[in-house]
Amino acid sequence: MATLIGIDVGGTNLRLGVVKYNDAFIEETQQAQPQLIEEKRFQTDFSTLCKSHEPKQAWQSILNAIAAAVESMQLKHPEISAVGIGFPGFIDPKTQAISQSPNLPGLSNVDLSNDLSQIIELPVITENDALAAAYGEYISRATQINSLIYLGLGTGVGGGLILNGQPFQGQHGVAMEVGHITVLPNGRLCGCGNHGCMEQYASASGIAISYFETNNQYLKAHEIADLARQGDQNAIAAYHLAGKTLAQALAHLLKVIDVTDVVIGGGVSAGWALMELVFAQQLDEDLIPALRGKVNVTISQLGDQAGIIGAAMLASQKLQ
Repeated sequence: MATLIGIDVGGTNLRLGVVKYNDAFIEETQQAQPQLIEEKRFQTDFSTLCKSHEPKQAWQSILNAIAAAVESMQLKHPEISAVGIGFPGFIDPKTQAISQSPNLPGLSNVDLSNDLSQIIELPVITENDALAAAYGEYISRATQINSLIYLGLGTGVGGGLILNGQPFQGQHGVAMEVGHITVLPNGRLCGCGNHGCMEQYASASGIAISYFETNNQYLKAHEIADLARQGDQNAIAAYHLAGKTLAQALAHLLKVIDVTDVVIGGGVSAGWALMELVFAQQLDEDLIPALRGKVNVTISQLGDQAGIIGAAMLASQKLQ
């Protein structure tokens, strides 16, 4: 029985869990039955930290926070053998260096795996956070499917692809940046520099912008969801636009990556019922006829634990 730590790093929080699994079973069957036996969450606000400090100082603070969280788990579980981390950014598949993190401005070409490993004296593997969540969702369904697309609707929109049981990173570590598929030409300015990206409409921040444009009132996505459930037409429209643009982007993606299973996760998925019908109608309209009726879209089974479990199991896979 192997024991690892899985970490999901966000712009405002840090989630960490101890994951146990039968490594002998994996070697024999290529499938895993991981168990999350303990979980901790920390409010960190790394995004503000990066905006208000010099990159070197911000990076050291991030390292110290992650190391302290890991060490608190090591005291209780000294058998931990490795750490897997899902990090919001572009991870070089060869060196594991973080080339850029759009949600953590100022960080570039930092090596979380190496720097953290020197502090905690354990092997560390770093992957993109959405890819880690995708792998967690795949692991929970591994007896049923061999490929899936994961779309994480959070502050932005991340994507992960598991193809024939293997995580797909791309040659430069930027595969599946689906949030930056253009859905409305000349639309809202995105942080990537382009206009009309899907995440400007289908993310939590996008939904907040949509509501602000009609009400001149800034609310969080979950507050807008509550209003939509009470019949607020502007709130309903914001979620409908989110569902429509998400479907548009996914339809384009499926024309390139022909897989059957799509998993929707992230905090915004809690309001899925508010966008599901519009999403389904738009997806059917935009898919090529050969794919209509053949795509299985489901909501995450693991919720925000997907990234923790996926990061731990990716670490296990790479270390093997």
